[in-house]
Amino acid sequence: MVDDIYAQTIKMFGSHPEPAFESASELNAVWGREWGCDTDVGKLKTVLMHRPGSEFDVIDKTKRIESIGSYGDLEEGWYFQSDTIPDLSAMQADHDGLVQALQDEGVEVIMLEGEIGGRFKSCYTRDSSIAIKGGAIVSRLAAKMRRGEELCVTRTLARYGVPILHTIHGTGMFEGGSFAWLNSSTAVVGRSIRVNNDGIEQLASTLKHQGVELIVTDLCGYNIHIDQSFLMIDVNLALVDAGNLAYDFLQHLKKLNIDTVEITPEDDPWIVNGLAVAPGRVLMSPGMSARTRAQLERRNIEIIEIPYDSMQKNGGGIHCSTCPLMRGSVD
Repeated sequence: MVDDIYAQTIKMFGSHPEPAFESASELNAVWGREWGCDTDVGKLKTVLMHRPGSEFDVIDKTKRIESIGSYGDLEEGWYFQSDTIPDLSAMQADHDGLVQALQDEGVEVIMLEGEIGGRFKSCYTRDSSIAIKGGAIVSRLAAKMRRGEELCVTRTLARYGVPILHTIHGTGMFEGGSFAWLNSSTAVVGRSIRVNNDGIEQLASTLKHQGVELIVTDLCGYNIHIDQSFLMIDVNLALVDAGNLAYDFLQHLKKLNIDTVEITPEDDPWIVNGLAVAPGRVLMSPGMSARTRAQLERRNIEIIEIPYDSMQKNGGGIHCSTCPLMRGSVD
């Protein structure tokens, strides 16, 4: 009798590791939504963004550094990436157009909340966090001029009830623009001047608990993020700038049965920095060559072009400006 009561008590009130944290039943029961992603091409449901604003006031057009051909202040610790500083209203118009395009696709757009300060790269929300199964990983941004964006991101994720599964810490450096899902059990990270081994080890450890293999590929020269050269646009199909990717990585894609379309010298390289909103349906800036367009059309890829040149002058494109928080599965 005592044994029966004990067994019933354990069954009702004991520890229950199953189902896993990231399972749909657990997420819905505890967190209210099925937060997270295990794909870069599944139906996009929710995305995190930031409209450029008063943080651009820190840029002083009288402070030009000729050695970098742009503007900056070494003491204040900021620099502008392009030789021409775009008008803020033009950047906002580009960003607003992207937000509208996403909403037209039925995507919920969550905006960063809180004081951004002078961190005018914070409009590129791809870098400060990434979504994995069941929630998010908060990055540790490498450049001093971006350090601190993590606080606003953390507060926003917490406000919306997004589980934060890990925060890169210690001397780890990791930025989300150098991460991509290849399929639901395989992801890739580009090691670079913005992503170090410590950050990669922390990322790999978190993914390992979900049964996900993390491929590490070294980026060329001073390239900072893999999304400058690689974009999943459909299940088992990627758009690539092959000259800026390692041969071993391109071969690994073949082993995973992922086909590639290579951009040409006639293409604007920014087209790679696009965003799949559903399998085979991609938001992309203009500048695609007729040859590349024909290849994509043969594969039934739908392209929605969004003007984005003013935002690109700040150093990032459509992909950089969006951090998916929820996608539908493609398995």
